Amino acid sequence: MTFSQEIRQAADPIFEAIFNHPFVQGIAKGDLRSEQLIHYVKQDFEYLNSFMRIYGTAIAKCPTREDMAMFNEQISFVLHSEIHPHNNFCDVAGVRYEDLQGYALSPSSHHYIRHMLTVAHEGDLGDILAVLLPCPWTYWEIGVKLLEEVKPDPSHPFYDWISFYGNRTDTITHQFCARLDQWAEQTTPAHRARMKEHFLLSCQFEYMFWDMAYTLQDWPVPMEVARV
Repeated sequence: MTFSQEIRQAADPIFEAIFNHPFVQGIAKGDLRSEQLIHYVKQDFEYLNSFMRIYGTAIAKCPTREDMAMFNEQISFVLHSEIHPHNNFCDVAGVRYEDLQGYALSPSSHHYIRHMLTVAHEGDLGDILAVLLPCPWTYWEIGVKLLEEVKPDPSHPFYDWISFYGNRTDTITHQFCARLDQWAEQTTPAHRARMKEHFLLSCQFEYMFWDMAYTLQDWPVPMEVARV
């Protein structure tokens, strides 16, 4: 069993909980409320901005140009492609994507981003791969599962979202897994344990992100935060 297979097996209960979460099931059924979609897009826009910054940190720690190219391609993907599922949610919610940008982070989004940033700045490339991997991996599996179970046609409100993630060959998940497996083979048992912990915590935060959007999570004491 490879290291990536090992950590995926350990995370299986979290993946199953994500598949069964009411937000993900709401995508399948097409019955999410507008305010839930809006809250998700507001948070995911800011989350992906931070994700790209972490890719930048990863590039600074890459030992080869091949690794640099892998992360650079992902920055381009987020900037130019991952706006499409956001726009699907905005269309269903009846809002403009441009109006949902520049909002403050919710508690779960804040904690998830800080978790990844800390690992990226304190760790090496193996740590960064492990902490980033749950995001593309969970979305790919969600998309594939919904395509197989829902078999949506273009009349489904979230057809574009499901098709975007489900029809991807998801090269990035395979690339990250292959590179992480190489790193794991060359490092110590203590480092492998640390990378596994990073991965599992990010999986937990992926679940919490869906839950944040579904429950419209906010800080317990409301604060007026200026938009950027």
